[in-house]
Amino acid sequence: MNERIWTAALVVIGDEILSGRTQDKNVAQIALWLNIQGIRLAEVRVVADRTDAIVEAVNTLRARNDYLFTTGGIGPTHDDITVDAIAEALGVAVVHHPRAVAVLARYYETRGGLTEARKRMARVPDGADLIENRMSGAPGIRLGNVFIMAGVPHITAGMLEALTGTLEGGRPLIARTIGCWVAESEVADLLRHAERDHAGVAIGSYPFFREGRVGANFVVRATDRALVDQCIAALVTGLGAAGYAIVDGGI
Repeated sequence: MNERIWTAALVVIGDEILSGRTQDKNVAQIALWLNIQGIRLAEVRVVADRTDAIVEAVNTLRARNDYLFTTGGIGPTHDDITVDAIAEALGVAVVHHPRAVAVLARYYETRGGLTEARKRMARVPDGADLIENRMSGAPGIRLGNVFIMAGVPHITAGMLEALTGTLEGGRPLIARTIGCWVAESEVADLLRHAERDHAGVAIGSYPFFREGRVGANFVVRATDRALVDQCIAALVTGLGAAGYAIVDGGI
């Protein structure tokens, strides 16, 4: 019987990402966090601050994955349209969440008070729950399988911490890496045979050019540690027999 694989998608929202003014750091940290929860990040889409783009991405990706995460566009300014767009995608109204209003009122009590602009951060799609944010007061939002999170990486990290252990998933992926000073084209057959002979394993090959020569790191991934170790052993044997020195952990 095939093991159930849980998947998630991520929509990164923001003109500043697409323009290159801001470099996204959330993909890596969300992917790593999801793996610990036993969930694979299956796809990522970056979209502009446009309602139609957000609606289309959210409805497409939430339908074909167990979970959908979004980052960005939930701040206090006029161009923060994520909540409105996702409410439109889900076919619900936008309301002020009473607990979010209370949280923000407490947070801003000594920071100039809860202005109308700041109160925008308490707006949620109707029926949503909150994701705790200990970093800056403004909470994240959860509705069904959709998780609406901040774009600022350290705030996103806090929201992920609040969600840890609350999502259903499978077994996390185990990964091991070895490296060689070899052109990956020279060992392509060896890699293919090793993956074929170890069902359930995926082998990634990552070539590089350093010190005037070519090399590659090979990452073996599976949910079964013993299977990963067996595949690594087979690769080490094959590479060694071909005369290549192996660096455990990668180069």
